[in-house]
Amino acid sequence: MSKLDVLTPQNSQLIFIDHQPQMAFGVQSIDRQTLKNNTVGLAKAARIFDIPTIITTVETDGFSGHTYPELLDVFPDAPLLERTSMNSWDDRKVRDALAKNAAEGRKKVVVAGLWTEVCNTTFALSCLADTDYEIYMVADASGGTTLEAHNRAMDRMVQVGVVPMTWQQVLLEWQRDWARKETYNAVVSLVMEHSGAYGMGIDYAVTMVHKGQQRTRHTGERLDPVSA
Repeated sequence: MSKLDVLTPQNSQLIFIDHQPQMAFGVQSIDRQTLKNNTVGLAKAARIFDIPTIITTVETDGFSGHTYPELLDVFPDAPLLERTSMNSWDDRKVRDALAKNAAEGRKKVVVAGLWTEVCNTTFALSCLADTDYEIYMVADASGGTTLEAHNRAMDRMVQVGVVPMTWQQVLLEWQRDWARKETYNAVVSLVMEHSGAYGMGIDYAVTMVHKGQQRTRHTGERLDPVSA
């Protein structure tokens, strides 16, 4: 395994760490609605490419609250690996789930979580120290208590070999080639829903340039202008 190898659906696994409301309340490094959009977009990307996905939570009932409903909707049957430690690597369930996927050749671990400077950093450092896995940190599906905290945490992780990424970068690296038609339509639909200006541009191109159908099911009339 080499960091020169791009992410593929065969060499990757994904872990979401503590995407819970009380953790999100403290995030100041990114708009929280944008954070949720990016997190759910990453989750849907994993579903498209059948990426084994782990969801771990901390102190759900005692402090952090329940995982984003939108994230659970993507993986309604996924077990939630509950912890007490801020460092996911301290929990045997998490280690075993990662090891099971790694044994199948999935040693590129894509990570998104809250907070960047605590749960993400401690997990990344501990995992790298104990294994031969590679860590790919999805910066825009993660958040810190301040922008400074997030950035310095990313810097610290990069210094020890963690690879920084964005959720859309992960998606398009998994797709790699638009000739892969088995995932093409799903990826384009995901982009239109979650990728902001990129998705709007595709919507415009489909309907205005190529004269395709709108993706909305709107059935109401469009009323012509009437001068007042």
